[in-house]
Amino acid sequence: MRAVACGVNFADVMARMGLYPDAPPLPCVIGYEVGGTVDAVGAGVKSHKVGDRVLALCHFGGYSDVIVAPEVHVIPIPAMLTLEKAAAIPVNYLTAWIMLIKLGNLQKGERVLIHAAAGGVGQAALQLSKWRGAEVFGTASASKHERLRSLGVSHCIDYHSQDFEQEIKRITDGKGVHVIIDAVGGKSFGKSYRSLAHMGRMFMFGASSLAPGEKFNVIAALRGLLAMKAFKPIPLMNENRGVFGINMGHLWDQAADLRAMIEEMLKLVEQGILDPLVDKTFPFAQAGDAHAYLQAHKNFGKVLLTP
Repeated sequence: MRAVACGVNFADVMARMGLYPDAPPLPCVIGYEVGGTVDAVGAGVKSHKVGDRVLALCHFGGYSDVIVAPEVHVIPIPAMLTLEKAAAIPVNYLTAWIMLIKLGNLQKGERVLIHAAAGGVGQAALQLSKWRGAEVFGTASASKHERLRSLGVSHCIDYHSQDFEQEIKRITDGKGVHVIIDAVGGKSFGKSYRSLAHMGRMFMFGASSLAPGEKFNVIAALRGLLAMKAFKPIPLMNENRGVFGINMGHLWDQAADLRAMIEEMLKLVEQGILDPLVDKTFPFAQAGDAHAYLQAHKNFGKVLLTP
């Protein structure tokens, strides 16, 4: 297929810095998701034809203008969805769906804490939480709070100046929240866990604190790893809480399940319930700038690359 837009994710940043063990040896082409048009089909392919507008999942190789992907990972998109917005769906929305819907079973009236609520996964999680009727708490820099409130975040927490654990305790009168999604890592995992309500579910899906700068820093990475909380079975049982780990890169063999979830989300896109928010696009020649933009937390929504 011919790519029109390619998604940029923090996993790409980690791979570039040598912190993503599943990445191919450098030099390699990274990237997991694209939106574009089919320009050729292999023998026996019946669900696609040349010219179809599609999104695709790819296990690396996504930063390319031409992509080869298995039939099951290439999915037609609705006519009203742009190819740029299509490229914003696979990784971010799948990650949020698995955490909040498939495993988290988020219910109406429950409280959910979304770390980095202005990011790509954060915005996907916000839209899904609103659809489910949850009360949303979100961490973000203060400059993003007004816009987050307009999009449906009930309680904004500035992670620069406020302790989210204390804020959750204050706002909920010590009851905590029912679902937390956390890709920060380091000491944040322990603070998130302590912020859970009874029968709360916490999802860990990244560790951005291990890569605070544009270049790999061994001391920062080790400090983040050492600060991570260890979870033990007996305390988990006694406290009636669940802790989940999510790594989309280890789900490629679940292709049929991933496709089914994307197709469910595309139905919600057609209904206007989900609407991917694209923040900024960079040409391929500025891929480094795109990574720096993401690492500096300047984005509000999805960052894309365009051939």
